[in-house]
Amino acid sequence: MPSDLSTGRVLLVGAGPGPADLMTIRAMRAVQGAQALLYDALVCDEVVALAPPGCVRIQTGKRAGRASMAQETIHRLMLRLARRGLTVVRLKGGDPSIFGRVGEEVDYLRDRGVETEVVPGVTAACAAAAQFDIPLTHRGVARRVLFATARTEGGRLVDLDWTSLADGQTTLALYMGRSAVGQLTRQLLAEGLAEDTPAAAIENAGAPSARLVAARLPDLAAALETMAPSGPVLILIGEAAARAAAGLDASDLAPPTAAPALIRKA
Repeated sequence: MPSDLSTGRVLLVGAGPGPADLMTIRAMRAVQGAQALLYDALVCDEVVALAPPGCVRIQTGKRAGRASMAQETIHRLMLRLARRGLTVVRLKGGDPSIFGRVGEEVDYLRDRGVETEVVPGVTAACAAAAQFDIPLTHRGVARRVLFATARTEGGRLVDLDWTSLADGQTTLALYMGRSAVGQLTRQLLAEGLAEDTPAAAIENAGAPSARLVAARLPDLAAALETMAPSGPVLILIGEAAARAAAGLDASDLAPPTAAPALIRKA
């Protein structure tokens, strides 16, 4: 359907993992030029403050385990604002193409004649890797990276390809997996991933308040409990995650029978 010349447009923008200085220049300019800003709960106040005076600002929620605006409501709100002739910025934490439902939003808007543009952002896995010197790929160790979420139904993990996840040459970057980490690690071990596989959990990746806890795979759930995070958590599993404990002796990592407490701050 062709776009109506009187209709505004919608930019679906990645805000990055938190601090404004990890935004792309294009993303920053998009927020600074917004007439309406629909932003997720994980977008920090520093980034929201870049919007100009008079910009309509609406928080949509979208944080795991917490109340959020329904996706259909977000669709209708973006459409309504664009049809008023406004430049609408739909601002998402991280990168909009990684578990950001950007495809659904683009399809909805374009089907109704609204011009859209996607602006990429730094995803949490890349921010955590840079912040704590963990290569997501590493020659001879990790040949690939797999982004996944730990979705549960009725308390059970669903929609996961365990063969791909339990690959010793893969770095698994798990989003929204804090509540299911125990189930996840048990299943990975059952699928044949080695007990001494390194793992790390990173809270608030990219932010000055970021913390990391490192453990062997069987101890990851206990390590996360020791950390007691209050912010969003990213989990990295695989041989490349051994770099999370760089500078420490192997003895500093607890054996599989004990709960580790190796916590690093950014």
